Amino acid sequence: MANGSASRRRQRGLGYLVLLFWLALGACVLAGEGVLWSMQRQRDREEELLFVGDQMRRAIASYYETSPGPVKRYPDSLQALLDDRRQLSARRHLRRVYADPMTGRPQWGLVIAPDGGVMGVYSTSGATPLKRAGFAERDAEFTGKARYSEWVFLYRGELVRQVPPTMLRYVDPS
Repeated sequence: MANGSASRRRQRGLGYLVLLFWLALGACVLAGEGVLWSMQRQRDREEELLFVGDQMRRAIASYYETSPGPVKRYPDSLQALLDDRRQLSARRHLRRVYADPMTGRPQWGLVIAPDGGVMGVYSTSGATPLKRAGFAERDAEFTGKARYSEWVFLYRGELVRQVPPTMLRYVDPS
């Protein structure tokens, strides 16, 4: 009788070890999935940043190119892209001012043209991008950039094309 109860105790100990092994294995798998999920989420936000930034750049270009008269002007603010009343009929260059996908906030860093007005936007996130190469031609200058804040969605009008980047003013709203 003493031998039977000792054997049962050893079996219970083995079951406990097997349970601990499976729990540890499950925790490792879940940790790995969490890392993969986080990276995929960052990739998705990068793609959204590229899309939203391009929409903002196109809206700034549309505003600039449809300026009445011979002198082209950049919008005074991003809000001006929503309701442009410089001509007889109002025009919407942008449906809404998108939130920065990397920070989740509606504030963007602004690039101010030498003569005033917003000529570009950038994310205020200082995080390191996953994507370092393989950009579309319009975003080719993002190759090798170390931070999202270096991804500047800029529209250079005809008069500003000759201005070196050091002459531009960058405004961070934070």
